[in-house]
This record gives sequence, C-alpha cells and structure tokens, in this order.
Amino acid sequence: MDYAKLTDVMRRLALEAGDAIMEIYGQDDFDVKSKSDDSPVTAADEAADALISAGLRAAFPDVALVTEEQAASHTVEAETFLIVDPLDGTKEFVHRRGDFTVNIALVEKGVPTRGVVYAPAKKRMFYTLPDGSSVEETGALAKIAPGPQSPIRVSDPDNGALMVVASKSHRDQATDDYIAKYAVKDMKSAGSSLKFCLVATGEADLYPRVGRTMEWDTAAGHAVLNGAGGRVVRFDDHAPLTYGKPGYANPFFIAHAPAVQLELP
Repeated sequence: MDYAKLTDVMRRLALEAGDAIMEIYGQDDFDVKSKSDDSPVTAADEAADALISAGLRAAFPDVALVTEEQAASHTVEAETFLIVDPLDGTKEFVHRRGDFTVNIALVEKGVPTRGVVYAPAKKRMFYTLPDGSSVEETGALAKIAPGPQSPIRVSDPDNGALMVVASKSHRDQATDDYIAKYAVKDMKSAGSSLKFCLVATGEADLYPRVGRTMEWDTAAGHAVLNGAGGRVVRFDDHAPLTYGKPGYANPFFIAHAPAVQLELP
C-alpha cells in the first residue's frame, strides 16, 4: 500500500463528503429512513457513501472495500481492506447536535493501521500520517493541500483520577456501572467516533463501550488512537480488538490511554 497516496486520498474524500453532508444538514428539512436494523439513514449518508466509494475504488481498485451503506460489501472477506462509515452518528445529525463524523480506514491483518475522522460541523479533522502517527489538522481544511498539523498523543494520568468520555446516544446503566469502578475526575459526552479522538488527543483517558457497534463505526477512530499511542481492547478479557470478523460486528470494548489500569467487568 502506498501510504502517502492513501493519506492524501482519505483526507480529500473526507472533506468532500463533509461538504456534501453539510449541504443537506443546512436544509430546513430532510428525509430520515429506517434500515433493516431500525437504524436511521438520510440522504447525507447516501451522498457521502457514493462519493467516498467512487473515490476509493478509483484510487485503489485492487483493495477490497467494505462500507456501511452497501450491504453487499458486508460479506467481503479479505486480509487487507478499506472500511467506511460515511456518516457516523446519524442520530446526532438528525437532531442537529453536530457530533457526527466521516470515517475512512485501512485494515491490515486484523488491525486498523491508517484512518481519518472528520467532524464537518465542528471543523475538527484527525488522521494518520504515512508513517502511522496521528495528527489533528487545523486551519482552513483546504482540499488542495493539508494545513497546519499538530501531533496528538494520549494522556498520561498519574494521579489515578480519570477523564472519561461516553456516548451521548447510547449511555446506559451497564456503562455507568463500569465507569463507577474508577476514580473519575470528570466526564464528558460525545457522539460518534469523536470519542476515540478525544482519547487520542488526551482530552479523555477512557472510553468504555458496552453496546453494539460495527467495525465501520470504530476502525477509523481506532486507527487514529493507535497512531497516538492508545489502545482498544475487548471489554470481557482485554484482548486487542480485531477486525475482519464475520459480519463485521464488534464485541463490547474499551478505548484507553495505556497508563490507565483497566478494571475487569
């Protein structure tokens, strides 16, 4: 894989998809449909998916592609594949809360090694560089060329009191019970894959997810967190969270800074 080319393509496609999403977000009204699993889908999901899929297939025709919005891709089996959630946090989009993201990642041998997470309503963009390290790009976010990039790194909490981030739309008692095992300094809520990025930047130390997710929901954020020195492990036994699983469904998981001493369920 040409990682330099991949970085450029993923970044540009995420920005273009963000523009398509924000055009619909700015409308007075838009249709919300339900998929077979009762999750919402909008014209923004579909427009972003079409744009990203076409761009990735043109740039990397020999690399398998898995995307949330194309059910036929959910049976793909490959050791190396691109995986896309064109609009993660559709509920945040529908309720106009701004915490939605564009997600594109590369998985190699079960590990998300490169990725981009772009929150167009918040103008925050995080991605891996060709060497695998992660940055947040600031400035105008122009498509023609990257702007200023700030390296990001996970926190090193040394006093035992943690900053915890949890889901806005999927918070439940099981999550609260697990968080209660820790000394918590403060908590914040965020939608979509932004939670991974808050751990990656050191704005949070711990993100437990006790609920259903799919690999396209997590791969890009996982890649960004990996590149910032963080980890994502299974909730039950703290083994690394892997990708390319049958059906692309995830177990419960914990994203964290390595300095955090994890508690078992």
